[in-house]
Amino acid sequence: MPITEHASGSHTFHIPVMGTGFTIDTPLRIAKYGISSVISLVDDVLIEQMREFHCRQASESFEPIVSREDDARARRITAYLDMVDESVARQVEQLRIAPFGEESDITRYFELLPEGPLKQSYEKMLKTEDSVRRDELETELRQSIVPGSIDVNIMTKVDRIPYRKAAPMEPEHGDAMTALRGYARSTLNSSVVLSAGMNPQLYNYISTFDDFFPNAEGRLQKKIILKVSDFRSAFVQGRYLAKHGLWVSEFRVESGLNCGGHVFPSAGQVIGPILDEFKRRRTELVEQVYPIYEKSLTKLDHAQPFAVPSVRVTVQGGISTAFENELMFAYYGVDGTGWGTPFLLVPEATNVDPEHLKKLVDTSGDDVYLSRTSPFGVPFWSLRNSASEETRRARIRRGAPGSACPKGYIKLTPSPYSDEPVCTASRFYQKRRLEALEQEELTEPQREAVKDSILQKTCICHDLAGGATLKLGIDPKATPAICCGPNIKYFNKIATLDEMTGHIYGRVSLLPDPERPNLFVRELRINIQYLREEINSYMLKLSSQTTDYFEKFRDNLLGAIDHYGTLAEEYIQEQKESFQQDLDQLGREIRGIVFPESANI
Repeated sequence: MPITEHASGSHTFHIPVMGTGFTIDTPLRIAKYGISSVISLVDDVLIEQMREFHCRQASESFEPIVSREDDARARRITAYLDMVDESVARQVEQLRIAPFGEESDITRYFELLPEGPLKQSYEKMLKTEDSVRRDELETELRQSIVPGSIDVNIMTKVDRIPYRKAAPMEPEHGDAMTALRGYARSTLNSSVVLSAGMNPQLYNYISTFDDFFPNAEGRLQKKIILKVSDFRSAFVQGRYLAKHGLWVSEFRVESGLNCGGHVFPSAGQVIGPILDEFKRRRTELVEQVYPIYEKSLTKLDHAQPFAVPSVRVTVQGGISTAFENELMFAYYGVDGTGWGTPFLLVPEATNVDPEHLKKLVDTSGDDVYLSRTSPFGVPFWSLRNSASEETRRARIRRGAPGSACPKGYIKLTPSPYSDEPVCTASRFYQKRRLEALEQEELTEPQREAVKDSILQKTCICHDLAGGATLKLGIDPKATPAICCGPNIKYFNKIATLDEMTGHIYGRVSLLPDPERPNLFVRELRINIQYLREEINSYMLKLSSQTTDYFEKFRDNLLGAIDHYGTLAEEYIQEQKESFQQDLDQLGREIRGIVFPESANI
């Protein structure tokens, strides 16, 4: 299928946040080429380490912000983001004045672009022989250069409240609020990506910062992106924020299960039907939310935008080929796509130490599995042979399970063993929980399942920084956790930025196996496996799900198969027959799943 010419001519993909360390300095590496990426604001210890590292690299002065100082977390975040903003601005200025030549950054900027008006202007300049006209075209091209957006991510529910003298501090000292405050006070003109669900207290706090409201020219200095699992979530959260005079500039739709890192299962809802609803109802969403927004701005005495602000819909999760990427634009009408996991194999763009790069290249089978590793309490894609996982298993063998909990960002679980919330991956919690388990009245299969769920938890808030701190020599003893998505097994080589960008746009292919399953088929299979695991947990009486949940899950999957059957008839030509055969097989598998008798399904 030919690649569509996208109207803007700029890059149509972004690199989403990955862990805490993998994309922590990605803008410093690639923003000058017009590629947008996202920085995690969870780990201010890592953020301060990265600020020091890059200041030293640039021979710039570094004044540390010590953790015990007032509002240190927010100030660390602001200082780092300002440094990144300033550094990228300098890089772009240097790029704009560079000569066009084979090895220059300005040439690379335009060569990386997809087909579109800007790429066409560049190619026209290359073919122009008249020196005066060529100089004019070069000047126009230089003026058209813009950096990729330096966006940030806040996991809304990772909102640990610090304690002082055994009492919780005020909410504005919580991790999510301090992260927001650090971003809001920075010089960045970009977006905050809010993920992991709705946090009304945090959303209300956004409205205390002027940069999120239209300025005198009707523009937003800082924008809001919501990562959502379905249309209903977008509608509910969009209305809530509009009531506070806040506009959602982008809804970032992510697959519930087929993505890297934390996943948020949505009862069998998969990406195709979800995007189809956005396509059908996007105008309705704007028409219903904008009057609320407009009224709120008037009430709050803020300037009005000169026109209805735009709303982008983007998608991420498991996209692996140029065909799948283009399908999202051509059939579902999205405005952009997110490519995360494959960029772990691009050292120019992300932080992965050499040992784990080799492990990622060599992945196969179930090397990447949907684990219960995260203390956050939701499933989490993990590389089975990462240093973090190997260290966790070694501690268990030594009879000393659990982490020392050096950072504590996921101390979110109330516990009878402490006056303060604890992290379920900590040595403190696991020792006491395992002792208590021995006294509980459980069957042996139940006891083993609960024990396994306790011991699976590991210290991701520290180990997810390891890819960066080990690679850059900040912490030679780091034991990295790797949170790649399951599609990593289809990529088997380290790639350059040019190669990966070319792969996305269909100029080259980095996939050695042309027969790999379609994106939608892979997602359905992951959901079927998850449903089976949920049923097993239910049968052990360890699940909080209701019987209606299983019925809804099944019906959503069968509805998705019908949707993809229509998609195949209307659009898909490449491997259409095998795609339909896969759908038929998956339908038989779903109908053949044995549900609990008590569910009466």
